[in-house]
Amino acid sequence: MNDRIYTVSEVNKLVKDTLEENPLLSNFFLKGEMSGVSYYKSGHLYFNLKDKKASVKCVAFNYRYKKISADLKEGDLIKLFGKASLYEAGGQYQILVSHIEKEDKIGMLYQELENLKKEFLEKGYFDTGHKKTLPELPMSIGVVTSGTGAAVKDIINTAKSRYPNVNIYVYPAKVQGEGSVEEIVKGIEALNRLEYIDVIIAGRGGGSIEDLWSFNTREVAMAFYRSKKPIVSAVGHEIDFLLSDFVADFRASTPTHAAEIIVPEKKKLQNIIQDRGRMLKNLFGKNFERCRSELEKRRSSHCIRNFSSLVSEKGNMVLDKEDSLKRNYQNLLKFKKHQLEVRQGKLASLNPMEVLKRGYTITMVNGEVMKSSKALSVGDRMETVFHDGKVESIVKEIGDEK
Repeated sequence: MNDRIYTVSEVNKLVKDTLEENPLLSNFFLKGEMSGVSYYKSGHLYFNLKDKKASVKCVAFNYRYKKISADLKEGDLIKLFGKASLYEAGGQYQILVSHIEKEDKIGMLYQELENLKKEFLEKGYFDTGHKKTLPELPMSIGVVTSGTGAAVKDIINTAKSRYPNVNIYVYPAKVQGEGSVEEIVKGIEALNRLEYIDVIIAGRGGGSIEDLWSFNTREVAMAFYRSKKPIVSAVGHEIDFLLSDFVADFRASTPTHAAEIIVPEKKKLQNIIQDRGRMLKNLFGKNFERCRSELEKRRSSHCIRNFSSLVSEKGNMVLDKEDSLKRNYQNLLKFKKHQLEVRQGKLASLNPMEVLKRGYTITMVNGEVMKSSKALSVGDRMETVFHDGKVESIVKEIGDEK
């Protein structure tokens, strides 16, 4: 067993020599997507090169002399030529770059993002018709962000300073790195299930595009879109829009800005209430004066001043009308009674029994009235009806009228 004790410097030097002496790592091509691009006045270029699973630090010393472009930026997909090394002072593994070629103007992640934007746009996820209105005075705000970052403190401090009575419920979630997408989605869904939550803020403070990328994913964007409660995308960046910004009901430039647009200032609300109170008091006073003036006019009117005599006059008119109606009714009743008696007389004169009382009879054979002797035959059994009875007889002879 080797009992030698190394210093940190010795170990770093050993690792550096091992990396640089390895022929597989001395000169090779490497491609990926650029992030964290920084051009220094010293003439050096620093950046990270990444793919979907990993990233590595890279440095191009005196990049101008190596004919490396000065317009490289976040998201550029490049192919570089270089070698592996170690920065001894910091113990950081890095790639020393001697040449860079642009493979595409947009990186793989950016291309995926553009494809998502196009898809969401075609499906109408960005349409204003889907946007919900923010509440005028929310009393309970749900927040999905890191539980220990500056963003949650900014939201709480800003909201409480504007309206101390507001309630803030924080769902602590990872907002970058592995597992962040799932936690952000769960946080939005959890706050949507709470009935007392009026509005949701989901976001984080600023950072590199890699730090913010969770808010560019399909899963997080769809969680924003499916939110039943109004939701604000509040990520600390000013220049570019993230996918969550497009699908949210409102986009805030920072978490602090989100609290400012959601929470009204209590003092301003109190001033508005006081102004409206004064306005209502003024309107009430004017209306009261108008009504009082109208009342005075009516009190001095002829109708009010002579109310008793007018009532008496109208009462006499009513009594006169009543007498007239009674007389007209009695006359009409007499006329109708006379008409009824005349019609009863006419009906009585047409009654067959009244005719029989004057000496006339009705002769019938087999229930049929005989109107002529020619309708009779010898041997017919006749029934003769008088006004007070009837007689039956048999025809023995039929003679002509002389």
